[in-house]
Amino acid sequence: MVLLSSDTWKELTALRGGAGPDSPVFTSRKGRGHLHPAQVHRIVQAAAKRAGVDGAVSPHWLRHAHASHALDRGAPIHLVQATLGHASVATTGRYLHARPEDSSARYLGI
Repeated sequence: MVLLSSDTWKELTALRGGAGPDSPVFTSRKGRGHLHPAQVHRIVQAAAKRAGVDGAVSPHWLRHAHASHALDRGAPIHLVQATLGHASVATTGRYLHARPEDSSARYLGI
């Protein structure tokens, strides 16, 4: 599940043309189906390179960044759980990161 603004949804729908509701959102170059996971990985790596992002970047890295940043900025954990498709909120809880400025965090300056 991906949450989109209404404007983004309208643009995406327009780009899809007459594609059916069960058709892939992003198709292969040959237009015969969905993108292969390896191709998605290459697209993400190429975009990261163009953006000047160094290091290991992957679709999962983007997923992790989304979850971590959303929770860091106060998004309800149940909403992040739903967007990630986790069955258990405990799985989503792995993306919570204790920070020294958190009143509930225990920080040892060793």
